[in-house]
Order: sequence, then structure tokens, then C-alpha cells
Amino acid sequence: MRRARAVAVGLAAAAGALAIAELVAVWVRPESSPVLAAGSAVIDAAPHWLKDFAVRAFGTADKPVLLGVIYLVLAGYAAAVGLLAARRLWLGQAGVALLGLAGVLFALGRPGAGPADVLPAVAGSVAGAWLLAVLATRTKEMEGRRTLLVAGAVAGVAVLTGAGARAWSGVRSAGTRSRAQVKLPSGAAMPAVEGTDLKLPGLPSFVTPNDEFYRIDTALSIPQVDAETWRLKLRGMVDRPRTITFAELLAMPMVERDITLTCVSNEVGGPLIGNARWLGVPLAPLLREAGIHPAADQLVMRSSDGWTCGSPVATLLDGRDALLAVGMNGQPLPIEHGFPVRVVVPGLYGYVSACKWLAELEVSSFAEFDAYWVRRGWSAQGPIKTSSRIDTPRGRVRAGPVQVAGVAWAQHRGIAKVEVQVGDGPWQEARLAAVPSSDTWRQWVHTWEATPGEHRIRVRATDGTGQVQTTARAPVAPDGATGLHEVSVRVG
Repeated sequence: MRRARAVAVGLAAAAGALAIAELVAVWVRPESSPVLAAGSAVIDAAPHWLKDFAVRAFGTADKPVLLGVIYLVLAGYAAAVGLLAARRLWLGQAGVALLGLAGVLFALGRPGAGPADVLPAVAGSVAGAWLLAVLATRTKEMEGRRTLLVAGAVAGVAVLTGAGARAWSGVRSAGTRSRAQVKLPSGAAMPAVEGTDLKLPGLPSFVTPNDEFYRIDTALSIPQVDAETWRLKLRGMVDRPRTITFAELLAMPMVERDITLTCVSNEVGGPLIGNARWLGVPLAPLLREAGIHPAADQLVMRSSDGWTCGSPVATLLDGRDALLAVGMNGQPLPIEHGFPVRVVVPGLYGYVSACKWLAELEVSSFAEFDAYWVRRGWSAQGPIKTSSRIDTPRGRVRAGPVQVAGVAWAQHRGIAKVEVQVGDGPWQEARLAAVPSSDTWRQWVHTWEATPGEHRIRVRATDGTGQVQTTARAPVAPDGATGLHEVSVRVG
């Protein structure tokens, strides 16, 4: 029982320390939270194979899983601190101080960190050391079960306090308040096209709702940017650098385009893809007005949290609808998708183009700068590969006519044909839905006369250049997965 009491005291002290740290981080900035700073450091240091595993295993839940692991590690450390304090109080307090020092170092290591960012870790460690002393001293004479009850109550109050602080931070954030005040202008939209959505059960809608759109990024704490104070710097290898305010950006001519985005971490047949109607300012005219130097071949984009990506300048100037997007499906950009401004480039994977919470555009060269994921082993340039996916049927179906349907994509080249193969049978051409441009995914459907038994169904696409999707299997690293998607179906 003494060991259990010591562990409970350590856990309660740690919970109190984290609660105080979260409360202080509300008033400093969310990124200064020791837990979030530590998690961000883990993400930055993780090799690409580990990142691939996390996305493959947990998908868009990779960040909650990471935070859960961090809390488990902290719980183990807190238990050890409690056991040390039961032997010698100063040993336990030294353990708390060591953890606080780690929190300070993590906080100072984040982009844009200042002296105030150390306050949450310092306040948390002071509170944790004090609480450890109080609980360790006052529970020595208590009955074992009473000690556990007191420590549990302290830990429970601390956890609720920390969770409340995190929630309040989101409510009072500059980005949330600012977004509510934004009124989007109208933009030149492409003519509406009938028949883009086949509306079949199991098939995703042509336009992905904002709350269902995938989110893969490195931000544990979503950046909160006030549109009124937002500034976009355009600099580097240009004749005329400039700074643009949000009001100035909204006053520029805008267009509205349907564009499909794809994550390079999307496995064959995976869900990390979505299509939305984006409202934004064309990027090419801004670059041309700046006067790009002849030696420049990369546009480096920087997020407000320090993340970087780089797109080929030639790609951005070739006539495609590369946008500084401010709207998504008729609404201001959601906070988690980059409010107030993000970059959308059709035909390039997100890791080289889709910079959210945009803060800076630097015209540079690939020889001079390696962006975030390039430094971690990914290819410098990431054109999207021709791919297709079967969304329905899955599992068991009845014999007779069955609708085999899914989506195919080859952004900025378009999809010209989709074919379906059942077992070792011949490839049969599917019917294609309409599309507004070559920059979106395309729905397809094939009617299959299903017969009893187990069947393997495969799909392949041909893009607008006549190139057939490759059958060669390749992993997502370093520049996107390849291979044909197939599913097994039982008929009977």
C-alpha cells in the first residue's frame, strides 16, 4: 500500500503541474504548453518511416495518439517521482525540476519562441514540486485508502482544470474570433457542370464537406492567426518584394475553383484525399508582378508555425489555378485548414504545396533551400501520380447486377478512362461522371453481373495524356504510393 500511495502522490502532483502549465499557456500562447512543445519536437525529430507508420496506422488520429503516448510516458515518470519522494522528498522534487527544465528547452526550441514561452514549464514545475511536498508530507499518516482518495481527487481536479484551460484557449483564440468577422468577397467561378456526383451508396460526394476533409500536418496546436494583424511577406529572388495585408488580399480579383487535394502519405486506395471549392487570389500574377529572377526555380512557403514547403516556380506559372485561398466550400477557411490564408496548387502533393496558415513566400532555388519534408528524405518535387480507388462494394453482396464504383484522380492531367477487372477476366471500361476541370477527382461506376463465390476486383485509370496507371507497387515515400487498388468481395 505504501508503494501505491507514493505512485498516487506522484501522479497527482504531475497532474497539478500540467494543469498549471496549461493555464499559464492560455495567456502566453498555446504553443508554449510543455506537452505540445514536446510533441512538436517529437514530430520534427521523427524519421520519415515512423511518420509513415503513424499515418498508415492511425490516419488523421495520429496526433491524439501521439499526445496519448506522451501522457503515458509522463504518467510513468510521475510514478517514479512519487516513489523517489517517498524515500527522500528532495529526490522527487529534483525529478520535477528536471522535467520542468525539459519543458523549458522544448518550448524555446519552437519557431517564434520568446522568453515568455518558458513561463508555463516554470510555473508547472514550481506547482508540481510544491504539490508533491504537500501531498507527500500530509498523507504519510493517513490510512492507505484515504491517501489514494485524496490523491485521486487532486488529480481529477487537475485534469479537469487542464482540459478546461485547453478548451478555453480555443474559444478565446484570435483565429476563432477573427474568422467569425470575415465576410468573403465573390469570385469568378467556373460554370456549373451537371452530373459530377453519381450519388451512389458508399461513394463519397463530389464535394467533400469541410468537417470531413482530411487533415495531415505537423501542428499539434492549431495556429491561431488574427486576420487583422496577418501579413504576407513576398521576398527573396525578386525585383519588387512586398508585404500584403488581409484586407488588401480580399480586395484583389478572386476566382472560385473546384480542386482536389491529395496527401503524399495516401496509401493505394487510401482516404487522404478530398475535393473542395476554393476561393482565392491567383498566385501567378503576384509572382510575375514581383519580378522573379531568372535563376529562381523554387517558391518556398512558410507557415506561421515555421513549417515550410517548396513548389517549382515553373509549375506555379504554367497556367494552372494555383491560389492563395481564403475560402473553402463557401465559408472562410476553417481554422484547422489554414485560416486566414493557405496555398492550393492542383497537381502537386500537399507536402510541397499546401501550406496552411501562410505567413511568407520566398522566391528561391532548390539548390539553396530544402523544405521541411525534403530535409527528412522526401523528394524535392512531388507531382501527383495517377491513381484510382474502389469505394463500393465491400464485403458481401448478392448475386446479380452490382454497382462497382469509386474515384480516380490525376490532378491537372485529368482522368480520361477508368477500367475494372474482376478476377483474371478482361478489363472493362467504366462509366465516368462529368468534371468541371482536370483538377478534380472523377467518380466512376461499372455494373458487374456478380456470380456466387469469392471475387477479386481491381481498378486502373488512364490520365488525360494517355498514360495508364502503373501496376508497380511502391510505398508512399519518397514521392507517393503506386499500384492498383483491389478489393475482395463475397457473392452469395
